[in-house]
Amino acid sequence: MTTTTTTSTTIETRREQWRAWREQRTAELSRPHGWLSLTGLHWLTGGPETVADLPGTWASVDGGVELTASTADGVVLDGAPVDGTVRVDTVEGAPGVLVELGDRRVEVMQRSGLHALRVRDPQAPARAAFTGVPVFDFDERYVLDAEFVPYAQSREVVVGAVVEGLRHHHDAVGTVRFDLDGPQELVVFADGKALFTDATSGVTTTGTTRSVPVPTDPGPVVLDLNLAQNLPCAFTDHATCPLPPAENRLTVAVAAGEKDPR
Repeated sequence: MTTTTTTSTTIETRREQWRAWREQRTAELSRPHGWLSLTGLHWLTGGPETVADLPGTWASVDGGVELTASTADGVVLDGAPVDGTVRVDTVEGAPGVLVELGDRRVEVMQRSGLHALRVRDPQAPARAAFTGVPVFDFDERYVLDAEFVPYAQSREVVVGAVVEGLRHHHDAVGTVRFDLDGPQELVVFADGKALFTDATSGVTTTGTTRSVPVPTDPGPVVLDLNLAQNLPCAFTDHATCPLPPAENRLTVAVAAGEKDPR
């Protein structure tokens, strides 16, 4: 493997940062209502309808969802029991509004103009069985000298999703260029991350997409591919993760970061 490895920060410091990242990831994924707690994703079709294992009725309306329930159903929204019909406003692509149902949370969300209910349960089998994400050992060869090249203006990039028919809209702010068995380039989004696949995808890493943080200061930067991490869809079938832009489908292997957890 031919790489250009940084010397601006000691490798041992990078290794310590990687260990701290691993601990943070484990804690984040272990949260009671985190991604490992998902047990269902239900798409609403229009008028009031019942949903398996959920009380009340749910209706997709313009800009949100109407929930009808009685006090006996034990549904809580914004700290108050629901008794009658309430409206839950949604924002396209944003994290959903959480409706409480005992220990469970029902996330009311909107994707590509469609409304859905995503159930989060602390007793989910995936959360109970979780012992950590499998990961490649830290490899200094994947700590790379790179260059971030900003766009003069941000550009909208529309990508597909793991759920057929959905689309995700992102603002791209530039590209990061680096050498890994030859010159490579990734489109970087406004959140400072690049979504990508590579030659390990579907083999030792998830077949959908991984994400890596990219410094967005113009000019020389350090790209640490050891920090490549899975999106939620690697852990659950109830996520709606974006796929990477076509430009970010690398043909080289990135045997660094998180592996396929399933």
